[in-house]
Amino acid sequence: MKITIGSDHGAVELKEEIKTVLADFPDIEVKDLGTFGDTAVDYPDIAEKVCQTVVAGEADRGILLCGTGIGISIAANKIKGIRAALCTDVYSAKMSREHNNANVLAMGGRVTGFGPAGEIVKVWVTTEFAGGRHARRVDKISALEKE
Repeated sequence: MKITIGSDHGAVELKEEIKTVLADFPDIEVKDLGTFGDTAVDYPDIAEKVCQTVVAGEADRGILLCGTGIGISIAANKIKGIRAALCTDVYSAKMSREHNNANVLAMGGRVTGFGPAGEIVKVWVTTEFAGGRHARRVDKISALEKE
């Protein structure tokens, strides 16, 4: 699995921690698209860079981080083909994959601790889409992009 990750300046430390967690999965390749320091950057720019790799098929999934995860998830969901889920707990992360086929995970570096974030990421990368009745609903979400 290929995962592209990115954060604004408010979540660089969390991004580094998540990369450490993902390194424990030998079948996951991670590409970091920045930012790499504490100089302020605009989270919509990071969301666009990461999401474009998912839409283009260069990455299977993306992980986006900002201070709260809110702004970057809103920006991500403006991009056609993206289903970004802001997750603050393990159950939501599991359901975002199983029921919603989320292809982008969003979290907040100023509101989610390293321990919980690691558990969220582990569940998110190991949970598959259930399909079935959920596929119909995801198709309806995709149809909204055409309106």
